[in-house]
Amino acid sequence: MNTRERPERPAIAPEVLAGIGAGRLTYVRPLTSDEVPGLFPQAPHLSPGLKLWALLGADGTPILLTDSREAAVANAAEHDMVTVSVH
Repeated sequence: MNTRERPERPAIAPEVLAGIGAGRLTYVRPLTSDEVPGLFPQAPHLSPGLKLWALLGADGTPILLTDSREAAVANAAEHDMVTVSVH
């Protein structure tokens, strides 16, 4: 085998990939109060233009809405969730 060739690996099904980290893996993202109804439809009406932070599951499921990144990360840690950086 040529050293530049990589061995063929089996493909991971999209539904399997989506389930990796389910329940434990989270990420934090900034958003404004204008975006809240789309992610958190049950949230009360908020003043427009507020800067907020959302804690989301690996699959994008909304978990928490807060006014600081630190609070979102702390909440994840308190519930034994791992927060990763997403770019």
